[in-house]
Amino acid sequence: MSGNESTAERTYDPRRYAPGELAALATRHGLRRSAARPRMTVYLRRLWDRRRFISAYADARNTSKYSGTVIGRLWQVITPLLNAAVYFVMFGLILGGGAGVDNYVAFLVTGMFVFTYTQRTVAAGGKSVSANLSLIRALHFPRAILPIAYTLQELQQLFWSMLVLLPIVLLDGGRPSAHWLLVPVALFLQTLFNAGAALIAARLGTQVRDLNQLMPFITRTWLYLSGIFFSIQDKVVGHPAPDGEWSGAHLPQWVADLMYANPAAAYIELMRGLLMSDTGPTATTWLTCAAWALIGCVGGVWYFWSAEERYGRG
Repeated sequence: MSGNESTAERTYDPRRYAPGELAALATRHGLRRSAARPRMTVYLRRLWDRRRFISAYADARNTSKYSGTVIGRLWQVITPLLNAAVYFVMFGLILGGGAGVDNYVAFLVTGMFVFTYTQRTVAAGGKSVSANLSLIRALHFPRAILPIAYTLQELQQLFWSMLVLLPIVLLDGGRPSAHWLLVPVALFLQTLFNAGAALIAARLGTQVRDLNQLMPFITRTWLYLSGIFFSIQDKVVGHPAPDGEWSGAHLPQWVADLMYANPAAAYIELMRGLLMSDTGPTATTWLTCAAWALIGCVGGVWYFWSAEERYGRG
């Protein structure tokens, strides 16, 4: 540097700094990158501070999604009902999946509604970051807002489905019980798991570009393994039939237990136990659902947060 150059000129011309000198200068003056990943506690506090925006964003997405249709948000109820009707004809009537299952219509619709909530949340979470790159690159905000808002959007849709599900349970022979009061608790646990799964899918969606193409096959396989159309216990393990024959596949009990440990199957069993069983869900089912909620939520937040600085980059 010549004697004619001032300190100010050197300060504002980054080309005159040696490699690493700018970083040292920023550290000395307490400066940091605007997109730097904050500490987890700070990150969570920022998410909480933006809770009203998350709610408004989810509501706006639901409104815009059905704004071009004639019946609007009624599709939130009609779509899962149509799916349940198709599966009832195929699996309940044609393939006999409902054999030996009491109140099969309520059994099937409950499974469809609960699984659809998780399925749609994971699928939407996988696209939540990649579909909003322009927003991410234009504004600085906790990126977890996007998959969480998508989760809340699907929860709002599930609310309308539940208003239809309860009359179906009653019409199919069910009776109201005190267990119904615990339905919000079950949905809370499932929402925690779904939010975590959406966060994981959101990060994977930015790293595996073909994930959105594979997601329908993944969720369809998940659907068939979750006991939506049949009783896992009866079809996998089976039981002695009145004619002396053994029903089901007669597989070991651990196979059925492994299928019940699947989070989708666990939340389906929990909801069926609350709505359709006189004794309610078992303690094992509650513990399984609580464990998945904790693992999904904590693991999902940490996994997504650890790559916060990379979202939106080319």
